[in-house]
Order: sequence, then structure tokens, then C-alpha cells
Amino acid sequence: MSPSMILGRVVLPASAVVLLIVLAWQSIQTIASRAGATEVVRVEPGLAAGAGIDRVMAEGRVATYPGAEVTVSTEVLGTVVQMPAREKAAVRKGELLVRLRDDEVRASLREAQAQLMEAEVALRLQQARTRLDGILPLVAIQPPSPEARRDTLMFAEARRDAARAAVDRLEADASRYRIVAPIDGVVISRLVDPGETVTPATPLLTIADLTRLRVEAEVDEFDIPRIAANAAVTLSAEGYPDITWRGRVEEIADAVVPRQTRPEDPGRPADTRVLIVRIAFQEKTPLRLGQRVEVEIMGGPPPA
Repeated sequence: MSPSMILGRVVLPASAVVLLIVLAWQSIQTIASRAGATEVVRVEPGLAAGAGIDRVMAEGRVATYPGAEVTVSTEVLGTVVQMPAREKAAVRKGELLVRLRDDEVRASLREAQAQLMEAEVALRLQQARTRLDGILPLVAIQPPSPEARRDTLMFAEARRDAARAAVDRLEADASRYRIVAPIDGVVISRLVDPGETVTPATPLLTIADLTRLRVEAEVDEFDIPRIAANAAVTLSAEGYPDITWRGRVEEIADAVVPRQTRPEDPGRPADTRVLIVRIAFQEKTPLRLGQRVEVEIMGGPPPA
């Protein structure tokens, strides 16, 4: 076979095959690169949208609603003789929490009750004599003058009213020696024990309704324009990794106050003034009263 025939029948077809393979490989690389570029373009809008969501970060603590936490104190000087309320014990409104020694006031109350009974008997006797005055003339007996009988009756009524007022006063005094629960709740702290002598206004124990909890967050001043009522909130706390809870802004304070919660981030100033934002839980949580929480509030741009 001549060289020209070899060139025409072998070399040229082989070269064509190699060229086709190279062109096919380049086409595959081009398609793959375009697909990758298309995929990146599809992701970027999503990332841009996520980056546009404004979030306000803050710290806060779990607190009770107004009236759901009460510190009970005494109004009188006395010695604690009975204290059935224990820490973590559930109590009902009106249930006895503390009883102080009240021997003297009880004795005075019994004396006043006896005087009231005596005054009521004397009044009934005068009322009976007044009715009898209408019968005495029929049996030729001269009754006392109407003015004298009326004065005697009024004196008996006044004596009865004074005795009743004394009983009411002593009953009110005696009630101060029995301290009862002002709300339904749980005893979260007990500050005295039986045998101790307490003075007026001494705190005795604290009761909280743990079913009425919310979060009080401290928002920095420069974040105030981005906070709105009913904004969605994400809550997290130490000790619960990878767990968050849903909340919602339900109340925004009208004035800024000094910061009470020290920031966890050392880069954040601790001496700035903050706005208290109160957040309602949207689901049940294991968080405890007073526990520190991290707050992420979905904010928005400042108003134009």
C-alpha cells in the first residue's frame, strides 16, 4: 500500500476521530460549567432575601405577669408560731401561710364579744319594757314617761353599737396575725421560720403563679426603631443546645431605663440605656422564673 493510500485510509480517519473526541470533551466541560453557573445564580436570590431579614438581638429574663408574683409581709409585731407553707408547695388563694402569736388580742376579742352579748340582752330588755308600757295603764300602774323610756332605749342601742364596733375592730386586729395567700401559686422562697419574731413590713415569703410567665428583654437604644408590636421572636437559653422556642412581642415600654442584665457578648456596652420589651410565649417551655434567655426579634427598617 502506497503512502498516499495509508494517509487517506488510516491517518485521516484516525485524526478525525481524535478531533471529534476532543470537541465532545470540550462541549461536556462547557455544559457543566454553565450548569454550575446557573445553579449559583439560582441560590443567590435566596441568600439575598435571607440577608434582607432584619433581626434584633437582645438579652432578657423570664418574669411573671403583673400581679402573678407577690411578696407577703406582716402588718404587726409578733412571733411566728405556725408556718404550714413550704418552698415549692402549691397554695390556693385564702389558704393559711403564717400564723403569729395572738393570745392577747384573742383574749381582748372574747371580752368584747361578751360585752356585746350583754349589751344586746340589755337592749332586748328595754324593748320589752317599752312594749309593756302600753299595758300598764290597763292595770292601774303608771308607766315611766315616754321621754324617759325613749332615752333609756337609745342608751341601750348606743351601748350595743359600741360593743359591736369593738368586736369588729378586734376581729380586724386578729386577722392581721393570720397571713393568708393573696393569689393561687407556688411558694418560691420562704424568708422566716417558726419561732422568729418579726416586725411590721417584714417580708415572710414570696408566691408566684408559674403558669403566667413571659420574657422581659432589654433592647439597646439604637435598635428601638426596628421593634414593633406582635413581631415574631425566637428564644433560646443556656443548657438547651439546638432548641429554640417561639414568642411574640406583646408590650413595648414607653421609656428607656438603665440596663439590668449584663450582656454575654463582651463587645457590647454594659452601661447603655435599654427599652424593656415584653414577650409572650407561643408554646410551652421548660424555662424557669428568673432564667436568662437570648432573644432574637424579627425587626424591620426604621420608619421613613
